[in-house]
Amino acid sequence: MASCSRMMIMSPSSSSSSWRALVLVAAAVLSFSGHVVVAAAAAGHPDYADALAKSILFFQGQRSGRLPPDQAVKWRSNSGLSDGSAANVDLTGGYYDGGDNVKFGFPMAFTTTMLSWGVVEYGGRMRGRVLRDARDAVRWAADYLLRAATATPGVLYVGVGDPDADHRCWERPEDMDTPRAVYSVSASSPGSDVAAETAAALAAASLALRAADPGYSRRLLAAARDVMAFAVRHQGKYSDHVGGDVGSYYASYSGYQDELLWGSAWLLWATRNASYLDYLASLGANDGVDMFSWDNKLAGARVLLSRRALVNGDRRLDAFRRQAEDFICRILPGSPSSTTQYTPGGMMYKSGHANLQYVTSASFLLTTFAKYMAVSNHTFSCQSLPVTAKTLRALARKQVDYILGANPQGMSYMVGYGARFPQRIHHRGASMPSVAAHPAHIGCQEGFSGYFNAGGANPNVHTGAVVGGPDQHDAFPDERGDYDRSEPTTYTNAALVGCLAYFAGSYRS
Repeated sequence: MASCSRMMIMSPSSSSSSWRALVLVAAAVLSFSGHVVVAAAAAGHPDYADALAKSILFFQGQRSGRLPPDQAVKWRSNSGLSDGSAANVDLTGGYYDGGDNVKFGFPMAFTTTMLSWGVVEYGGRMRGRVLRDARDAVRWAADYLLRAATATPGVLYVGVGDPDADHRCWERPEDMDTPRAVYSVSASSPGSDVAAETAAALAAASLALRAADPGYSRRLLAAARDVMAFAVRHQGKYSDHVGGDVGSYYASYSGYQDELLWGSAWLLWATRNASYLDYLASLGANDGVDMFSWDNKLAGARVLLSRRALVNGDRRLDAFRRQAEDFICRILPGSPSSTTQYTPGGMMYKSGHANLQYVTSASFLLTTFAKYMAVSNHTFSCQSLPVTAKTLRALARKQVDYILGANPQGMSYMVGYGARFPQRIHHRGASMPSVAAHPAHIGCQEGFSGYFNAGGANPNVHTGAVVGGPDQHDAFPDERGDYDRSEPTTYTNAALVGCLAYFAGSYRS
């Protein structure tokens, strides 16, 4: 394929919240293995600022606990107000991970880490209310994790709600009457993975909130140190020890070495204590990876440590910078070492289950490593393929634009963005009338018969929710029962926030 091309970008609508117009863009492109990656365009980009605001608003729809007076998502009400009572502790608050009513600590902590990282790196590109809302989203999760980490000495609470019972019901969170079982790890039932991820989340949140609330930031960091020490001292996979099958829903398939590296990296940044540098260097977590997720943190940890190597010139971390570059070479189209599939429409494809989580997390790492490269005037090569900061930003932008509607379906995979977006997402609260519209209790099975199996659009628009996304052929059926493609998750959105903040700052409307 020629190195330059003319690309027609079709507009799903004339709305200012989607593409601006039907444009014919003369674009400089990078062509890799038959895939075209937009490198620059004079016009016709999505409204990244609108998408950013909506991606953050999504978290209000996922809130558990007593909602604040300024709650903007009005179809949600208070829920889970007795969470933790089964263990005589307060575990109210936090987020439901997706379309169910369970609070899983492992992915919630990862969500918090990624939201915080986005605020730390790109908060300067968030304007006014958007930055306040992003910090509020971080704090809502951090408050919960702080309680989970400090309520009982020597115990970290890692989940609330019986997931099997919950998944047998289709209920609004405000109505849920399934058991609110409490799950935890301790010295006798260790969970280094969930503990180190929680430490990472608390440390990252301490950085994200340091300027806004220094005292609270110090509390988060103190808890992060304690939880990290617990993770190191009592090693084991939480999914091997936590009862009630809660670990099977988010099992730590990659083990816990990646979380120990990730947690140490965040604490190194937040504390500047060299002991964390010594520890992470001793871990020997050297596996090659081509994805980044709530389970496997190696790529994220390596990019994070590259910040210190590239921006601060700390050559002791060059090995991690090289590993981060190896990850990038495994996902770049056209790289001789690429192990990543792309759909005909150009979407990165990693899994048949919630694929867009891998797209947003990889896009965040591409955008952020590009930032470090640009600051340090760094370039590298994937064997014969030269790589610059522009290369990485171009691929990240293509993935973000795909999510926002530049795809074969002409559909935005962010609910409420653009004229055409998923109408029947797999989400209990969104698919059922609000308590204000239907005050009467809707029971466990009534929800299935009356709402889950209904063919129409959801009554509540879960603005900002990014669904699991299309399959390897760019097909998306928009079916409520198809949780692999139609369910949104907090960790999919969390990684996208930073990308959108970067592009909103670069392409202001």
